[in-house]
Amino acid sequence: MTHDEHLLHRLATDLRLAGKAERTVEAYTYAARRLARTCGKPLALIDEDDVRSYLAGLAASGVARGTFSINLCGIRFFYRTTVGREWRIFDLARPKYEKKLPVVLSRTEVWRILDCVAIPVYRACLTTIYACGLRLMEGATLQVSQVDSERMQLHISGKGGRDRLAPLPVATLHMLRDHWRTHRSPVWLFPAPTRKDLEHILATNAGPVSRSSLQSAFCRARDAAGIRKKAHVHTLRHSYATHLLEDGVNLRLIQDFLGHSSARTTQVYTHLTREARLTAQSPVDRLMVRPKTTLRG
Repeated sequence: MTHDEHLLHRLATDLRLAGKAERTVEAYTYAARRLARTCGKPLALIDEDDVRSYLAGLAASGVARGTFSINLCGIRFFYRTTVGREWRIFDLARPKYEKKLPVVLSRTEVWRILDCVAIPVYRACLTTIYACGLRLMEGATLQVSQVDSERMQLHISGKGGRDRLAPLPVATLHMLRDHWRTHRSPVWLFPAPTRKDLEHILATNAGPVSRSSLQSAFCRARDAAGIRKKAHVHTLRHSYATHLLEDGVNLRLIQDFLGHSSARTTQVYTHLTREARLTAQSPVDRLMVRPKTTLRG
């Protein structure tokens, strides 16, 4: 094991001890590895000027705010916590401020996309993500044990280890039951499809559908539906919140449904809503009601 590999292993250990999610461990470790590759130096020999030049280069290249933030946070954690170096650049550097409203699909657009998802397991998973306001991996890794049919809710272990209860529309529960009968996995609601039969999937515990396959299925369906918005799987979550707000659901409740720790995060949807429409049906159940017209436009 090289000295860099040893340091990266220590970084991963420190991140896990700090309670970081595995995706964060991977992202921060990659950020440190990329820094070393770009600077052409071992991590232990990189100094503050190297980090300053590297971050300045990232900023000048016009990378997205999220990309810059992940690199900054990963490098800062590595040198402050794992290596024990305190540099002023870490207090100076900030990701550029962006105030972008999320892309939101209309109800008609949501159903046009879902109807174009060809593979049943992806269609069922994406429908659940929309109907329950889930993040991509919350939907992909949904387990049978998380469904509470008595109280009509899903028990979600969300971002940052924060648990929440997401309301479950009646039609979604029926759909989940029908889909589960096609594979009968004792663990996963959406087991990963393989080229072999269902018995092989269960016998080998192929695991749940993957992030990349689900995102690809959504993008193919979006294009097939003729939707030109820059929508991705997370757009279904934005659309869920906006549609509930349009139907008069209290913003505080939507915050709870989404698992946002701050109301400020949820308030962005107040800028996206049309005038609320009166309806006698439960707003949550209305998420599973198809619009009368699904004309392409």
